Amino acid sequence: MRLPKSLSDGYWRFRRERHEPDKGRYRQLADLGQSPSAMVIACCDARVDVSAIFDAEPGALFIVRNVANLVPPYEPEGKYHGTSAAVEYAALVLKVPSIIVLGHSHCGGVAAYRDRLKGNADDTSFIGRWLTLLDGLQVTERDVADFGKETAFELAGIRQSLANLRTFPALKQREAEGLLTLHGLHFAIGSGTILELDEDEGTDAFAVLPEHV
Repeated sequence: MRLPKSLSDGYWRFRRERHEPDKGRYRQLADLGQSPSAMVIACCDARVDVSAIFDAEPGALFIVRNVANLVPPYEPEGKYHGTSAAVEYAALVLKVPSIIVLGHSHCGGVAAYRDRLKGNADDTSFIGRWLTLLDGLQVTERDVADFGKETAFELAGIRQSLANLRTFPALKQREAEGLLTLHGLHFAIGSGTILELDEDEGTDAFAVLPEHV
């Protein structure tokens, strides 16, 4: 079975229009390895193009994607943890200075979790079990008032993933030493707006990401 024509054509456009003009950069990445400036934990939703959102060059971002951009807590019991392995690699091997949890609007995973709370989801499915990571979600009245209930659930999921990142001893230590910063962002697909979680002043509030000029 051949690759769909739209993907094959896209690959050849990439070769001609992006790889060839920037061949030196790609050769450098191949020869010297990667040194990304940040790790981004994003949803696997096809509408969220992480590199495009940040206008990032090849090699700039270490990206892991899963349903609802979730991070499990630190659980070193020897089972399979793709997201945890990526977090560990980014922090301990690549030594990224920043880790970003990037949520988004109209998230199907978070919506499925809300349906689960109503008794409309199957916890025996892979998705159902994965979404139990949102159990105990703290949805704030402030977020509901400011952004609506749907977005408030998505913002609460970002906060929960950040809290789970801080259960990793190595990340907690690097953050305490000032070697790592953690960030929570929410991308609105329709408007392109990004909300940023402000933890610096202890407000724990989301606001529109300012433009630095």
